[in-house]
Amino acid sequence: MSKNNRSAFVRRIVLLAVMITLLFAISGCSESSGFKTATAGNTPETRVGKRHSFPEIEKAATDEYTIRHDLKVGFIFNGNIGDFGFTYAQNQGRLALSIELGVETFWREMVTPGEHTIEMIQELIDEGCTVIFSCSFGFMEATALMAEQNPDIIFFHCSGYMTSDNMSAYFGRMYQMRYLSGIVAGLRTETNEIGYVAALPIPEVRRGINAFALGVKSVNPDATVNVTWTNTWLSTGLERDLALELVDIGCDVIAQHQDSLQPQIVAEESGIWGIGYNSPMGFRSPNAYLTAPLWNWGPFMIEQVQQIIDGTWESGNHWDGLETGIVMLEELTENVAPGTGEAVEQARLRIISGFDVFTGPINDNEGAIRVQAGQTLSDSEKLSIDWFVDNVREVDGQ
Repeated sequence: MSKNNRSAFVRRIVLLAVMITLLFAISGCSESSGFKTATAGNTPETRVGKRHSFPEIEKAATDEYTIRHDLKVGFIFNGNIGDFGFTYAQNQGRLALSIELGVETFWREMVTPGEHTIEMIQELIDEGCTVIFSCSFGFMEATALMAEQNPDIIFFHCSGYMTSDNMSAYFGRMYQMRYLSGIVAGLRTETNEIGYVAALPIPEVRRGINAFALGVKSVNPDATVNVTWTNTWLSTGLERDLALELVDIGCDVIAQHQDSLQPQIVAEESGIWGIGYNSPMGFRSPNAYLTAPLWNWGPFMIEQVQQIIDGTWESGNHWDGLETGIVMLEELTENVAPGTGEAVEQARLRIISGFDVFTGPINDNEGAIRVQAGQTLSDSEKLSIDWFVDNVREVDGQ
């Protein structure tokens, strides 16, 4: 099918994708980057020239890899691999996959939802990729369409729910790490005002904020989590401005669901404390930094691609927890309050043993009982959550 014919074919799904596009497009998106293959020479570096990677896959950011298999794997990213945010973490998984299995990997950055996603997926197919990871919720409908049109290609979509015989969905229970980082924040605050720079008011972000706030409340019932919205995944200037506003209202800990380092930099400059997200961020805020919930995609990607190589792969909807290593809490720094390590470890072991962080009684911030004592939210309720727990307060933002 020619490119023109493909474009004509997909026009009838554009209306379906419009709302997704408006919600998930990030500012400053460019056209697709050129064709790239993975080498140590083009892995992301910080502004000070030091590479930062996850302990389990450190080789992926430091060593060249040797192609040992003819399988080609493609990746579609909505950000850039050097953002130290969500895309950076996904890219670390791609690098780990290349090192561990010796497969050649290709990617496109700054991809927007809708027709652009379809075009970029088609480019990867034309380059010979028979496995494709689409790494943003906004890519879901386009990925599902391309899976239907290309039954011989295996697709993985991150954070969505649509699946088919040749398309899996995958994510991790990051809310578990949010809960643990909330314990860190609750024990560290002295003003009992904790700030949270948040991206978009969708269930994923609300779920994380609620889990964080429940972690705070478990050790400090007097503390409030103050949430401000940027309405974008990445906007460095706006993230900085809103973090400063949180400092102005008395917050002495800043957490985030954003892709840039700015909230952590503001914490460093303001003499308060910071909790990052997605990847290790302490190199820019050594005096403020406490910890960060981390994504560790490498083991999942390696496992799934190995199954494809072995001929045992089956599609599914994966939502794994900390017991698999897909979500992690970065090692606590010396900046945490005394006793924090013990409290976090105790909670971690409870979660591994089956404790659900959304166990009642839980009231929302409008006074309604949302989870009765002894009950827990179901997965479907967690995935559609549209309310906040009672120690969360929304403050003016963008």
